[in-house]
Amino acid sequence: MALLSRQRRNGALPAVVLVGTLLGTAALSACSDPGAAASGGPTGAASGAATTAARNGVVYNTSPDQQRIRAEKDAGLAAKVPALIGKDGKLTVATTAGSIPLSFHATDDKTPIGSELDIAQLVADKLGLELDIQVTSWENWPLKTQSGDFEAVFSNVGINKDRVKLFDFASYRAAYMGFEAKKSASYNIRGADDISGLKVSVGSGTNQEKILLAWNKELEAKGKEPATLQYYSSDADTILALSSGRTDLNIAPYPSTVYRENTRDDLKIVGKVNAGWPSETLVAATTLKGNGLAPVITEALNSAIKDGSYAKVLDRWGLSEEALPESKTVTEANFASTQTGAAQTGTTQTGAAK
Repeated sequence: MALLSRQRRNGALPAVVLVGTLLGTAALSACSDPGAAASGGPTGAASGAATTAARNGVVYNTSPDQQRIRAEKDAGLAAKVPALIGKDGKLTVATTAGSIPLSFHATDDKTPIGSELDIAQLVADKLGLELDIQVTSWENWPLKTQSGDFEAVFSNVGINKDRVKLFDFASYRAAYMGFEAKKSASYNIRGADDISGLKVSVGSGTNQEKILLAWNKELEAKGKEPATLQYYSSDADTILALSSGRTDLNIAPYPSTVYRENTRDDLKIVGKVNAGWPSETLVAATTLKGNGLAPVITEALNSAIKDGSYAKVLDRWGLSEEALPESKTVTEANFASTQTGAAQTGTTQTGAAK
């Protein structure tokens, strides 16, 4: 991302419109940042209602009283927690609380809830630790994890080649980006050619931005008009721009686009791409490199997968499509072997998108 920063200063990025205040662009922030994606909606947390009944059959509980799915302590796993981490009896987890249904604030506007925190709760339970949730900005979690303020990050963080230099990972969900548009649109976004000449809103410093920049280079190489990338200073502004027609598309973490498609009447999903394009990546719990926690979290996740609590959490938030059969520890040493080639693109195969 240092290269991208230099390109911005030199004006080398074509067709980019800056709207509002840009988000951080550090290399370590180039991920599936839910905080960079528009998450608002006319129902649920946005309106103060305690629950939202969505068209996909999910009833989203957005109240502070979450009644989370819990897991039993595994004494064997608890004994494997590194002493420096487990000595206070807590698992300190960072999240950005920026996107329904992943990580967001409840109807009281202060309690962080969502699927990411439910997964973190299962891990903490398995390890016999109290879950200590700390809300932070997307730009700050890398440094605060390195400093030891945070022991793990559960906030839709995707694994990439930059992060494995500083962090270890325990995978727990597939990582996709969704393209959303107005209900009346006829777009079918599968690759670079499909965004030519369109206005696309995107979070700065994210994997989705990297994808769009790469696609624009493809378009320019073909002599086609690149997309105009638009950056907004708030989630509400992003969705307002989309619904009013000031932008043609928004690219955001797929679960958030699914939520909006099923709780709003004016938006729909028109495409899907792996967050690691042109390779594939996964969402993972993020820990400081070499501190020994990631492998223990991996075991805790696999225990939750085996006992069914993991599946219940994903089903609760309408994310069963992104379930993994197994959690794996990813480090700098094995990162290359986890790359599986060309990423899947195109629209989703579930009823969430037509």
